[in-house]
Amino acid sequence: MASDVEIQALLQLLAQALNTTGRTIVTAESCTGGGLAEALTSVPGSSGWFERGFVVYTNTAKREMLDVKAATLARFGAVSEQTARAMAVGALRHSHGDLAAAPRKSR
Repeated sequence: MASDVEIQALLQLLAQALNTTGRTIVTAESCTGGGLAEALTSVPGSSGWFERGFVVYTNTAKREMLDVKAATLARFGAVSEQTARAMAVGALRHSHGDLAAAPRKSR
């Protein structure tokens, strides 16, 4: 697991890349409970590249807010790679972001 120093260094690199390209990022989180959005917004100047975050813990929230299909949830599960991908696509659809991150909690 990465140390706090390593994570902060990676966040700074991401911030620089987003600032350089003029792109923005959105997050779609479930098991992480908004932790990624919290980490991203801890970087000074993040308001220039962090567009918004979705925390969709229940399957109902995933369906209603991010258009994750019930069939995807039933077939693959709420914390699957397929659901995370669908959440990222939904986050882009329901925001003005250029990039989306939808982390899965590691096992």
